[in-house]
Amino acid sequence: MEMKAHDRYDYVPLPERAVYDWPGGKRLAVCICNNIEHFSYLTGLGSDHTMPGAPQTTRNYAWRDYGNRVGQWYMFDLLDDLGLPCSHNVNAAALDYAPQIVARIRARGDEVIGHGRTNSERQDGMSEDDERRLIAETTEAITRHFGAPPKGWLGPYIVQSSHTADLLKEAGYTYHLDWPADDQPFWMRTRAGPILSVPYSIEVNDSPALVFRHHTGREFEAMMIDQFDEMLHLSAKYPLVFSVVLHPFVIGQPYRLRALRRALAHVLAHRDDIWLATPGQVADAVARLPHGTVPGAPR
Repeated sequence: MEMKAHDRYDYVPLPERAVYDWPGGKRLAVCICNNIEHFSYLTGLGSDHTMPGAPQTTRNYAWRDYGNRVGQWYMFDLLDDLGLPCSHNVNAAALDYAPQIVARIRARGDEVIGHGRTNSERQDGMSEDDERRLIAETTEAITRHFGAPPKGWLGPYIVQSSHTADLLKEAGYTYHLDWPADDQPFWMRTRAGPILSVPYSIEVNDSPALVFRHHTGREFEAMMIDQFDEMLHLSAKYPLVFSVVLHPFVIGQPYRLRALRRALAHVLAHRDDIWLATPGQVADAVARLPHGTVPGAPR
């Protein structure tokens, strides 16, 4: 077969990269990434708790809406109890639908990341003009509600088209989370200059783990702890980013929230050994490193 390739980044194996520290001399950045999503009623795309690809029904719409009505508020309280910063990948449609969530994020001072208009659609099948419009409308909504445009982007369903990275850079974004190719940030090429890829886990992620693979809350707890413990060990040699990816309609169910509480308590028992950060703070730290420290960018 004819092998196709992209020109976004070159292959640079982990042992051949420069070693650097995160702020405070730490080697492991810990990012809690939460997804706040809103769906079209009975139309478009959307997860179902029983099987992938199920038709849209009142049942699965209501199950997802539980996240905005209840699960997200449980999560806010948990984050406050533990003193944890958080980033939120936000559908633009959720902002007008749930303004109280906007107010709580603003009060907490959390980071907001662009996550499309709604998770009832995905951008990888759009024309370039339609995708440009999607990015612009998302950016405008976040700017209107939070007073500043987002720096980071995560596409609905973690997908990109062949021109997404170019459009994001042209729209003023400095980093994205859509390429789960690494445990370190790396620079990617676009037609408008470099954009940073920040690690975002599709493994330690409650949606694929709990919804699609039907792992239990306790299994997800073990995944979080094992991933953290091993990455903390590996970070003695390499600077790394440990991310936990959450959806309040999934992890916000109380029996799963209890498992999350235990896992985060385990992580925080090592508070002196880690840097609690958001993806945007990771991107800002990379931008302050000497040129060439992080691989990628111009050819």
